[in-house]
Amino acid sequence: MTAANLPRTWTWPSGSATSTALRNGARRRTQRGKLRGIGISNTIERAAAPSYEGAEIRFDRSGAVTLLSGTINQGQGHETTFKQIVCDRLGLDPREVQYLQGDTDQVFFGEGTGGSRSATIGGSAFLLASEKILVKAKALAAHLLKVAVDDTKFADGIFSSPKTNQTVTINEVAKAAAAPARLPKGMEPGLVATAVFNLEVENFPNGCHVCELEIDPDTGQVEIMRYSVVDDVGTVINPLLVHGQIVGGIAQGVGQILMEDIRFDADSGQLISGSFMDYAMPRASDLSSVQVKSNPVPTPTNPLGVKGCGEAGCVGAMPAVANAIVDALSGLGIRHIEMPATPERIWRAINNSPDRAG
Repeated sequence: MTAANLPRTWTWPSGSATSTALRNGARRRTQRGKLRGIGISNTIERAAAPSYEGAEIRFDRSGAVTLLSGTINQGQGHETTFKQIVCDRLGLDPREVQYLQGDTDQVFFGEGTGGSRSATIGGSAFLLASEKILVKAKALAAHLLKVAVDDTKFADGIFSSPKTNQTVTINEVAKAAAAPARLPKGMEPGLVATAVFNLEVENFPNGCHVCELEIDPDTGQVEIMRYSVVDDVGTVINPLLVHGQIVGGIAQGVGQILMEDIRFDADSGQLISGSFMDYAMPRASDLSSVQVKSNPVPTPTNPLGVKGCGEAGCVGAMPAVANAIVDALSGLGIRHIEMPATPERIWRAINNSPDRAG
């Protein structure tokens, strides 16, 4: 839905508490002289383009674990996400797991971060490496327990068998793997696994964003009153990280619609918004609280079922905020406004509108 396609008069479905509250709210704001607007965007994006990524899990002689990845954390929380994947599968304590990223002296293979690909491709590579670790660890655990591999069970980091009253942890197995004398004949020492996951098909995160805002017609100032979003990013590995990335993306989208702008001097071509002293960025005061809900539909394109979430907030926020601005101004006959929709630009549009008196 584009701003130009919004109906002139927006009505919410009747019979719901939400619609009644919104209509009453709109009437109250109208009495106060503010222009109320509601914008919706139903968005779908393409994430994690077909590519590949490597991962390595390395147990040392003490049983401690190091994860090595080629994707670089830029604030998304890779070290938390990848640890969760490995620790959940291998029953490890995250406090005993070290994470190393992007070190070309140590990482055997990596493509990097971008396009909401890290959890999908890098996370799947760590899952595959975890499975390789389990195959070898289970064989060694069976040897230590003196039972057949098929009689060996694994759960919560512990190998057991109904044919013995003994158990062995995966950390103990890792220590034994570093002692050649304790290995079955033909098994290579060490508990290390690498994996490369090759993604053949991208995924499509999607969602619905609703922005409610008010515009002061005397100043053109926009105030976001409420922002709600429901997103489908597939399997949610860490809800807090997903929430943070969506809210951060929304802030970026709001900033692009309302204030962010690259400016050059018309005569010299000199960039005049080249620092954050000159370039407008959104602050906490420019946003309302954001209500985030999840509607996860796992994707079959990768073994984790995850979809990219790094860009989900921004993709949905831009049309939602732009639509809300145009909806608020539609009563004045304004059907379009360029971004960034700064207070000055909105004020000029209002004052140049042929329907200003209305």
